[in-house]
Amino acid sequence: MPDPISWSHAAPYLMAALVFGYLLGSIPTGVILTRLAGTKDLRSVGSGNIGATNVLRTGRKDLAALTLLGDLLKGLFAVLIATRFGPDTAVAAGLGAFLGHLYPVWLKFKGGKGVATYGGILLASWWPAGLAGLVIWLSVAAVTRYSSLAALVAATAVPLILAAFSKWQLAELFAVLSILLFWKHRDNIGRLLRGQENKIGKKA
Repeated sequence: MPDPISWSHAAPYLMAALVFGYLLGSIPTGVILTRLAGTKDLRSVGSGNIGATNVLRTGRKDLAALTLLGDLLKGLFAVLIATRFGPDTAVAAGLGAFLGHLYPVWLKFKGGKGVATYGGILLASWWPAGLAGLVIWLSVAAVTRYSSLAALVAATAVPLILAAFSKWQLAELFAVLSILLFWKHRDNIGRLLRGQENKIGKKA
C-alpha cells in the first residue's frame, strides 16, 4: 500500500510534469510549419491530420521531415527534462506530451495521431526499445507502404518488448499510449480493412 504522505508529496510534481509535457506536446508543429511556408491549411489536406504523413501529401518533403523531427523532439525533450526529477515524473511528462499532441488546446483539442511523439517518448525512456520500434515501423512501411499499418504493428510490439525486458513501468505507460494510438487510428483501421487506405507519399 503506497504511503499516503509520500503520494501527497509527489502529486504536485507529477501534476506539474504532466502539464509541462502536455503544453510541450500540444505545439502543432505541422500546422505552424505549413502556415509559415504559405501552403494550404494542413487540416484541409488529405486526412486533415496535422502529422508528418499528411504534410507529405502537400508535396513538401522538407516540411514533412521537419514536422516528423519536431513532433519526435516534443516527446523526447518532455521525458529527458522530467527525468532529472525522477522516473515517475518522466512517465507523467511522457503521458502529458502524448495527450498534448493528440488533443492540443490550441486546436480545439483536435490534434495528430501521435506516432512521431510516441517514438520520441520511447527513445528518451529506453532507447533500445525506441530503435526496435523504429526498425519495425520501417520494415512494415517499406513492405506495405502504409504508414498507419506500420504504426499499429510497432505500437503493438513495443509494450511487449518492454515487458520482455522487465521494464514494467514503461510497459504499462506504452500499453496506455498504444491504446490511445489505436483509438486515434480507428478510421485508418477501417480503411485498411476496406482496402481504401492511402499509401505513403500519395498526394491529396
